[in-house]
Amino acid sequence: MPEGSVFINEPMKKHTTFRIGGPADILVKPSDIEQIKKLCGECQKQNAPYVVLGNGSNVLVADEGIRGVVILLLDNYARIRVEGDIITAQAGARLSKIGSAALSKSLSGFEFACGIPGTLGGACIMNAGAYGGEMKDILLSVTAMVKDGNIREYKPHEMGLGYRSSRFAKEGLIVLEAEIQLRKGNHGEIGRAHVCTTVTTGCRMASSARKK
Repeated sequence: MPEGSVFINEPMKKHTTFRIGGPADILVKPSDIEQIKKLCGECQKQNAPYVVLGNGSNVLVADEGIRGVVILLLDNYARIRVEGDIITAQAGARLSKIGSAALSKSLSGFEFACGIPGTLGGACIMNAGAYGGEMKDILLSVTAMVKDGNIREYKPHEMGLGYRSSRFAKEGLIVLEAEIQLRKGNHGEIGRAHVCTTVTTGCRMASSARKK
């Protein structure tokens, strides 16, 4: 692994949205599919527990921390590419950044997800949705890795997407990348929708946190 991508006894409070949690034995930030594949394979070979995380949204980590390896996809494995009306992004890409990429090209269809504080991988796994939209409405394909290390592409009819559920969640697959099908729209209208959904989601999260 490249220098600066492996952390020992890393506090998980730095990597969860709730800002709580003790240290992970080892935290690794891979930057490509081969690194992810090798990490998972080595963990299985050594019988070491591991977990794959994105933004750490809605994840509660105990004060005792996490034994084993945390594979963090956020930031290092988060490239976004726009070609025409299709966005291809890696699993660690923040939904907000994908939204910004869509807005920059006047692409509509992703507005519902802009305020969700998560990454693309998690959004595919849970079929994230808000304000009348869901990932199943825009996913063109998802590339995922099964536990034996094989990597394959899934088309919409193979994803098993339901209300906050998917084949990826049920089978414990690791989402690596996804293609999103959007459509050309009015830049101003898309921008206003982005602001509205982001502010509304933020207010709801703040209200929920106060109630707790």
